[in-house]
Amino acid sequence: MKVNIIGAGVSGLTAGIYLQMNGFETHIFEKHSIPGGLCTSWKKGEYTFDSCAHWILGSDTGSSFYKIWNEILDMKRIKFHNHDVRVEVGLKTNINKYGIKTFFLYTDLNRLENYMIDLAPEDTKAIKEFMKPIRVMQKFDLPPILDDLPFFPSLIRGIKMSRYLEFLYWFLKIKNYTNFTYAKKFKNPFLKEAFELLYDGEEVNMMVLTMPLSVFDKKSAGYPIGGSMKYAKRIEETYLSLGGTMHYKTPVQKILTENGKAVGLVVRNNVTHYSDITISAADWNFTVFNALDGKFVNQDILDLKNSKKNSIYYSVMQFSFGVAKDLSEFPHFSRVPLDVPLVSPDGTIYHRFEVHIYNYDSTLAPQGKTTVTVSFYTSERDFWIDARKNDRKKYREAKSEFTNKIIDILNTRLNGVKDLIEIVDVATPATFERYTGNWKGSTQGWLPEKNLLARSPVGFKLPGLQNFYYSSHWNQPGGGLPIAIKTGRDVVKLICKENKIKFQVKEISRASSH
Repeated sequence: MKVNIIGAGVSGLTAGIYLQMNGFETHIFEKHSIPGGLCTSWKKGEYTFDSCAHWILGSDTGSSFYKIWNEILDMKRIKFHNHDVRVEVGLKTNINKYGIKTFFLYTDLNRLENYMIDLAPEDTKAIKEFMKPIRVMQKFDLPPILDDLPFFPSLIRGIKMSRYLEFLYWFLKIKNYTNFTYAKKFKNPFLKEAFELLYDGEEVNMMVLTMPLSVFDKKSAGYPIGGSMKYAKRIEETYLSLGGTMHYKTPVQKILTENGKAVGLVVRNNVTHYSDITISAADWNFTVFNALDGKFVNQDILDLKNSKKNSIYYSVMQFSFGVAKDLSEFPHFSRVPLDVPLVSPDGTIYHRFEVHIYNYDSTLAPQGKTTVTVSFYTSERDFWIDARKNDRKKYREAKSEFTNKIIDILNTRLNGVKDLIEIVDVATPATFERYTGNWKGSTQGWLPEKNLLARSPVGFKLPGLQNFYYSSHWNQPGGGLPIAIKTGRDVVKLICKENKIKFQVKEISRASSH
């Protein structure tokens, strides 16, 4: 049985691997010349810039996601770096008892708890209450990823099981809590402000913080040395080794349908590739409204199409610099307040400055040099997309204006590096849309907002269309690599079930030495 897959991102590659394991003939069609989709990095001069994998959920056996990753690539071949500090958060108005304005979010739970209690002994009870559900999470397979259901529904099923009662108690207790909620629990003004600023002043569900901390502590949320592209190519290696076929530089124009069934793809130069089954692991909007001309929709889908901009995950402005200096004395990841607000050409006003220094990955820059990125979220993605499309001069001038402001701030932050910057690279929402096809340059699909367990707005199928499946990080609010790999696996299990094939996982080739 032949399956055509649109998109060589992580979800498309994952689906291709499991289909090959289960006896299908698969072809992946990718408009780019490389795999990975949003899981990518790129070279410019002597430097490599990354835009994705700051940490991999399941980098070691401390997380159940390790099981899936290890099914599709040899995890022992990948070197991971585990940070002692997740992020250093600079405060604007409060200092701690040692006269320091920086809060350290340690990845070791015992260290983090002792550090917080030392800073705010009057908040000992609230601190222990914050730590308790994180430690409870470590006892369980969260979510039960080998369940038949998608990501969060499988979590809900799991917590209903009797052995999950302890977790259920804590989950129900904090499920509606946010970092702002916890901030109000603290008496200490330093700790209170630190929690308010953990996510650049945004209010997010506490599961966004507590679940990662539960695996950071177990050394199972490491950064893959070599960056995202190297990681994606490892997955591609598995797909090719199983006999899958890649078609690079082959953008899909249309999904062919006949009598309510998907029968093939039309790619560039109007070449047709027929198949028994079609999977789109590409952008949701492109798939539904371009490749399928909006013919297979319902009111829920139309509402999504016309939803407010805040329903789509933020786009990213990423400024990458190759700096001719060893910056090992600086924190690898920090968010600091700005004395003067920074105004973007798109109108967004930023009060904080996020700096990512890759001083822990020597493969990204020559010896004695360092890769640095500065990132900002924006909802004003249309400014950049429209400017690049309709007024290229305005687009270039806007990028240059913003970049110069960033360099001036970076120069102060990193003790005079302006004259040591050898390479500058700027990625806007237009860049992400152009290279990955993601609607409006969204980096993680749908925005989960406060409710992490919200119903998935996109399912594996479309109304009225047979022999077609959809699988990508758009399947679940929040997106990201865990969603991408989980949906890739789940969609193949569904295909096998509907075709009365017993789903199986075959052993992949492992390196004989590491």
